[in-house]
Amino acid sequence: MQEQELIDRMTALVPLLEAHATEAERLRRPVDAVMRAIEDTQAYRWFVPRRFGGFEFSMEGFVRVGMALGEGCLSTAWVTTFCMEHNWLMGLFDREAQEDIFGRQPYIIAPGALAPKGKAVAVEGGFRLSGRWEWGTGVMHADWVMVGAMGPGATPDVPDLYMYLLPIDEVRVIDTWHTAGMVGTGSNDIEVEDVFVPAHRRANVSAMRAGASPGAAFLDSPTYRMPMLPVLGLTAAAPAVGCARRAVDLFRRRLSERVVYGTANKQAERAIAQVRLAGLVTRMGRTERELVELAREVTAWGHCHAQCGDLERAGLKLRIAEVVRQARDIVRDVVEASGAHAHFLDNPLQRFQRDLHTLSCHTVFDVDLGAENYGRLLLGMPPNSLV
Repeated sequence: MQEQELIDRMTALVPLLEAHATEAERLRRPVDAVMRAIEDTQAYRWFVPRRFGGFEFSMEGFVRVGMALGEGCLSTAWVTTFCMEHNWLMGLFDREAQEDIFGRQPYIIAPGALAPKGKAVAVEGGFRLSGRWEWGTGVMHADWVMVGAMGPGATPDVPDLYMYLLPIDEVRVIDTWHTAGMVGTGSNDIEVEDVFVPAHRRANVSAMRAGASPGAAFLDSPTYRMPMLPVLGLTAAAPAVGCARRAVDLFRRRLSERVVYGTANKQAERAIAQVRLAGLVTRMGRTERELVELAREVTAWGHCHAQCGDLERAGLKLRIAEVVRQARDIVRDVVEASGAHAHFLDNPLQRFQRDLHTLSCHTVFDVDLGAENYGRLLLGMPPNSLV
């Protein structure tokens, strides 16, 4: 399959996502029929290594798909892009892990809850893992899970973060997903109690961060040398930008229909509405172009055999967070200019606003923390959180 063919297949599903967006919110999880349709496109093979029958398609194409799906249903798009990208994470594990997983199935559908909420005890052949993790995006349709726990690093007295991979039937999903926005993601908690994880299903997150993972060395492909946190940021940002793009489109259409209370003219005839629309379209175009440019820059690091350093990663992460903030603010401004009807439950704009405000709180989009880290690095100081 060619990349554009898969983009076309997935883009053709946007009306289906849009038609089921309200149902996904009611169910508090993506709709099964929609997720089957997405899987049928072969979407989850996007980042699977070619060595194992995958596509290794581009990061730029990936963010364009994420934006398209985000126009239909932000929650479903968020789950889809994360599960696509987690096959990229699988490509960062060592050769034995990849042969184990991709040797038995063409792709995984897995949440990645990487906060160090677990405890792993070394035993013969692997680890006994226990813990409970929040934010299990994708867990409602998963066959594997990825979770984080601390362990000894390069020196025994300095711990490091590790990612553990285990099948879904060895975890318990806890119904905790009662949120104001992103309701349709079904990102429930994951719990593991004293489960054995073979040693090869553990990966060091520090090695992944800069593009120097065992998988990158094994596959020798630019795709797997890209820095991890910017890839994660792009994965999460693309649906947000698509949602904002859809909000601006709905506003443009609404202007020709809405008569402002107390006047006899349609809103489109008012100068202030014209000014607002022009500003929103301009901001939207700038935000979309910045996202695509960031995808190209992250891709370039994969092609560069030098590792992406802390300073560069921090800069990329902050710029991605600013893109999401802009998308959030565009939707807020659309709602403000759309009148009281934007707040009816059957108006998608109210869902867009709640979803964007919730999504923008993801830790990877924390502008204050990102700017602090970037500023520290610009001053020659060490970062005080992951970059």
